[in-house]
Amino acid sequence: MAPDEFNTRRFMLDKAKRRVMDLLKEDVLEPEPEVPPRLTFSALLATRMPRSRDKILANLETMYTEAFARAKESGDASQMQMLDFAYRREQLYFEILLDIRDGMTSR
Repeated sequence: MAPDEFNTRRFMLDKAKRRVMDLLKEDVLEPEPEVPPRLTFSALLATRMPRSRDKILANLETMYTEAFARAKESGDASQMQMLDFAYRREQLYFEILLDIRDGMTSR
């Protein structure tokens, strides 16, 4: 191997090494900015809703039933009354939201 050929190879290898290192530094130092997802009509159309109405309302009922049973065991009448009202209010809110979801997905 001639000395000039060795220097050319060394030069090219150094250039390639520097280029790779520069690319790695760019990737590490400048990650893409995170953009929060936007809740648009097209995003709603593209997203399938994973839970059914019955499952959501059953989860709500289970949660409140357990809390109501704990309040009943402790004999706290005011807590039971508050939980009963809260359950009916949350059920109404969820039904409204689910109606909106169903209306948007049926379009």
